[in-house]
Amino acid sequence: MTGMRLPFGRRAAAALMALGLALAAAPSLAAETGAPAAGPVNVNTASAEELQRLPGIGEARARAIVEMREQRGGFRSVDELVEVRGIGEAALERLRPHVTVGGGTRSAR
Repeated sequence: MTGMRLPFGRRAAAALMALGLALAAAPSLAAETGAPAAGPVNVNTASAEELQRLPGIGEARARAIVEMREQRGGFRSVDELVEVRGIGEAALERLRPHVTVGGGTRSAR
């Protein structure tokens, strides 16, 4: 940037550039991971693909949720998700606002 004067400092310019790169990458990252769920996901009726839209739930955890749901005939409480392999208290707290055991699953599409 020789000869070009910026109205702000180098650090601010670098921060703006980093922000721009992050924003430009965001749509491609969303496309790779699928759209997040638009509303609460019913863990008793959602498909493995719908479960994977939840924060921290990948393919293996989604399968584990579906398997446990089938074994026990469904979940009576969101708290029961801690019994699923790979879901601890911290993961449950991240999931809690996004899941339900009643009603329908709202799709992002």
